[in-house]
Amino acid sequence: MTQWPPQRRPLRYGSDTRRWTLMVIVLIGSLGVYVAERWMRVPDAPVIGSAFVADGDTLTIAGTRIRLIDIDAPELDQNCLDAQGRDWPCGRQASAQLRSHIRGRDLTCQPNSRDQYGRSLATCTLPDGANINAWMVEQGWAVTSGQANVYGAQQADAKSARRGLWTGSFTPPRQWRQQHPRVGDNRKD
Repeated sequence: MTQWPPQRRPLRYGSDTRRWTLMVIVLIGSLGVYVAERWMRVPDAPVIGSAFVADGDTLTIAGTRIRLIDIDAPELDQNCLDAQGRDWPCGRQASAQLRSHIRGRDLTCQPNSRDQYGRSLATCTLPDGANINAWMVEQGWAVTSGQANVYGAQQADAKSARRGLWTGSFTPPRQWRQQHPRVGDNRKD
Protein backbone atom coordinates (compact mmCIF):
# COMPACT_ATOMS: atom_id res chain seq x y z
CA MET A 1 0.00 0.00 0.00
CA THR A 2 1.26 3.40 -0.96
CA GLN A 3 1.37 6.03 1.68
CA TRP A 4 -0.03 9.43 0.90
CA PRO A 5 1.69 11.88 0.84
CA PRO A 6 4.83 10.02 -0.14
CA GLN A 7 7.65 10.15 2.38
CA ARG A 8 10.57 12.23 1.41
CA ARG A 9 14.07 11.10 1.85
CA PRO A 10 16.44 13.54 3.52
CA LEU A 11 18.67 15.36 1.04
CA ARG A 12 22.27 14.38 1.11
CA TYR A 13 24.86 16.92 0.26
CA GLY A 14 27.93 15.50 -1.33
CA SER A 15 31.28 17.23 -1.53
CA ASP A 16 30.46 18.53 -5.06
CA THR A 17 27.30 20.24 -3.82
CA ARG A 18 29.17 21.87 -0.94
CA ARG A 19 31.91 23.03 -3.28
CA TRP A 20 29.39 24.63 -5.67
CA THR A 21 27.52 26.25 -2.79
CA LEU A 22 30.76 27.72 -1.46
CA MET A 23 31.73 29.04 -4.92
CA VAL A 24 28.33 30.70 -5.36
CA ILE A 25 28.59 32.33 -1.91
CA VAL A 26 32.11 33.61 -2.68
CA LEU A 27 30.96 34.92 -6.08
CA ILE A 28 27.96 36.74 -4.60
CA GLY A 29 30.13 38.17 -1.82
CA SER A 30 32.75 39.38 -4.29
CA LEU A 31 30.10 40.99 -6.46
CA GLY A 32 28.64 42.70 -3.38
CA VAL A 33 32.04 44.11 -2.41
CA TYR A 34 32.62 45.34 -5.96
CA VAL A 35 29.24 47.09 -6.13
CA ALA A 36 29.68 48.66 -2.67
CA GLU A 37 33.15 49.88 -3.62
CA ARG A 38 31.90 51.50 -6.85
CA TRP A 39 28.90 53.21 -5.24
CA MET A 40 30.56 54.32 -2.04
CA ARG A 41 33.91 55.15 -3.57
CA VAL A 42 35.31 58.56 -2.82
CA PRO A 43 35.92 60.32 -6.14
CA ASP A 44 39.53 60.59 -7.22
CA ALA A 45 41.30 63.73 -6.06
CA PRO A 46 41.40 66.55 -8.59
CA VAL A 47 44.36 66.59 -10.96
CA ILE A 48 45.85 70.07 -11.05
CA GLY A 49 48.64 71.47 -13.18
CA SER A 50 49.90 72.48 -16.58
CA ALA A 51 48.43 70.37 -19.36
CA PHE A 52 50.00 68.84 -22.44
CA VAL A 53 47.32 68.69 -25.15
CA ALA A 54 47.35 65.41 -27.13
CA ASP A 55 44.27 66.22 -29.22
CA GLY A 56 40.97 68.08 -28.93
CA ASP A 57 39.66 65.97 -26.04
CA THR A 58 42.72 64.32 -24.48
CA LEU A 59 45.45 65.83 -22.34
CA THR A 60 48.08 64.90 -19.79
CA ILE A 61 48.72 66.59 -16.44
CA ALA A 62 51.62 65.42 -14.26
CA GLY A 63 51.69 62.03 -15.99
CA THR A 64 47.91 61.47 -15.72
CA ARG A 65 46.16 60.89 -19.05
CA ILE A 66 42.81 62.66 -19.06
CA ARG A 67 39.94 62.32 -21.52
CA LEU A 68 37.49 65.23 -21.38
CA ILE A 69 34.23 63.57 -20.38
CA ASP A 70 30.97 64.02 -22.30
CA ILE A 71 32.62 65.47 -25.42
CA ASP A 72 34.16 64.01 -28.57
CA ALA A 73 36.58 66.02 -30.70
CA PRO A 74 37.78 65.06 -34.18
CA GLU A 75 40.91 62.89 -34.39
CA LEU A 76 44.21 64.57 -35.23
CA ASP A 77 44.20 62.98 -38.71
CA GLN A 78 40.57 63.82 -39.39
CA ASN A 79 39.62 66.30 -42.09
CA CYS A 80 36.32 68.12 -42.47
CA LEU A 81 34.74 70.08 -45.30
CA ASP A 82 34.36 73.86 -45.22
CA ALA A 83 31.32 75.73 -46.58
CA GLN A 84 32.76 75.48 -50.13
CA GLY A 85 33.34 71.70 -49.81
CA ARG A 86 37.14 71.92 -49.40
CA ASP A 87 39.08 69.71 -46.99
CA TRP A 88 40.56 71.30 -43.91
CA PRO A 89 42.40 69.64 -40.97
CA CYS A 90 39.67 69.97 -38.36
CA GLY A 91 41.32 67.49 -35.95
CA ARG A 92 44.56 69.46 -35.84
CA GLN A 93 42.60 72.71 -35.60
CA ALA A 94 40.54 71.43 -32.64
CA SER A 95 43.74 70.45 -30.85
CA ALA A 96 45.34 73.84 -31.62
CA GLN A 97 42.25 75.70 -30.37
CA LEU A 98 42.28 73.79 -27.07
CA ARG A 99 46.02 74.46 -26.64
CA SER A 100 45.51 78.16 -27.42
CA HIS A 101 42.56 78.48 -25.02
CA ILE A 102 44.50 76.92 -22.15
CA ARG A 103 47.60 79.04 -22.94
CA GLY A 104 49.78 77.27 -20.38
CA ARG A 105 47.47 78.03 -17.47
CA ASP A 106 47.01 75.38 -14.80
CA LEU A 107 43.88 73.29 -15.14
CA THR A 108 41.89 71.58 -12.42
CA CYS A 109 40.44 68.30 -13.66
CA GLN A 110 37.90 66.43 -11.54
CA PRO A 111 37.95 62.73 -12.47
CA ASN A 112 34.59 61.01 -12.73
CA SER A 113 35.67 57.52 -13.79
CA ARG A 114 38.12 55.73 -16.08
CA ASP A 115 37.73 54.56 -19.63
CA GLN A 116 38.70 51.18 -21.02
CA TYR A 117 42.24 52.47 -21.71
CA GLY A 118 42.82 53.60 -18.11
CA ARG A 119 42.47 57.31 -18.81
CA SER A 120 40.70 59.48 -16.25
CA LEU A 121 37.39 60.77 -17.58
CA ALA A 122 37.16 64.28 -16.20
CA THR A 123 35.69 67.73 -16.39
CA CYS A 124 38.48 70.32 -16.50
CA THR A 125 38.35 73.98 -15.56
CA LEU A 126 40.59 77.00 -15.88
CA PRO A 127 41.67 78.94 -12.77
CA ASP A 128 38.63 81.24 -13.19
CA GLY A 129 36.31 78.20 -13.10
CA ALA A 130 35.53 78.18 -16.85
CA ASN A 131 34.62 74.66 -18.02
CA ILE A 132 37.00 73.52 -20.80
CA ASN A 133 34.71 70.66 -21.89
CA ALA A 134 31.78 73.05 -22.39
CA TRP A 135 34.00 75.60 -24.17
CA MET A 136 35.19 73.04 -26.74
CA VAL A 137 31.59 72.16 -27.64
CA GLU A 138 30.39 75.78 -27.54
CA GLN A 139 33.14 76.87 -29.93
CA GLY A 140 32.30 73.99 -32.26
CA TRP A 141 35.60 72.11 -31.82
CA ALA A 142 33.92 69.05 -30.28
CA VAL A 143 30.48 67.49 -30.16
CA THR A 144 28.62 66.41 -27.08
CA SER A 145 28.79 62.69 -26.41
CA GLY A 146 27.11 60.21 -24.11
CA GLN A 147 23.45 59.63 -23.44
CA ALA A 148 23.17 62.47 -20.95
CA ASN A 149 23.79 65.09 -23.68
CA VAL A 150 25.42 67.28 -21.02
CA TYR A 151 26.51 69.96 -23.49
CA GLY A 152 23.49 69.87 -25.78
CA ALA A 153 22.73 73.60 -25.36
CA GLN A 154 26.33 74.54 -26.19
CA GLN A 155 26.26 72.31 -29.27
CA ALA A 156 22.99 73.82 -30.47
CA ASP A 157 24.50 77.29 -30.04
CA ALA A 158 27.68 76.36 -31.99
CA LYS A 159 25.64 74.74 -34.75
CA SER A 160 23.29 77.71 -35.19
CA ALA A 161 26.24 80.15 -35.16
CA ARG A 162 28.16 77.87 -37.59
CA ARG A 163 31.31 77.80 -35.45
CA GLY A 164 34.21 75.37 -35.72
CA LEU A 165 33.19 72.02 -37.21
CA TRP A 166 29.75 73.43 -38.01
CA THR A 167 31.12 75.88 -40.66
CA GLY A 168 30.75 73.11 -43.22
CA SER A 169 30.22 69.38 -42.87
CA PHE A 170 32.01 66.64 -40.96
CA THR A 171 31.83 63.00 -40.06
CA PRO A 172 31.10 62.59 -36.35
CA PRO A 173 34.38 61.61 -34.62
CA ARG A 174 33.08 58.25 -33.36
CA GLN A 175 31.95 57.28 -36.87
CA TRP A 176 35.23 58.53 -38.37
CA ARG A 177 37.21 56.29 -35.96
CA GLN A 178 35.13 53.29 -37.02
CA GLN A 179 35.84 54.05 -40.68
CA HIS A 180 39.58 54.61 -40.05
CA PRO A 181 40.83 51.95 -37.63
CA ARG A 182 44.50 52.19 -36.75
CA VAL A 183 46.63 49.25 -37.75
CA GLY A 184 47.07 47.12 -34.64
CA ASP A 185 45.48 49.76 -32.43
CA ASN A 186 41.85 50.81 -32.60
CA ARG A 187 41.76 52.97 -29.49
CA LYS A 188 40.94 56.62 -29.11
CA ASP A 189 43.91 58.63 -27.76
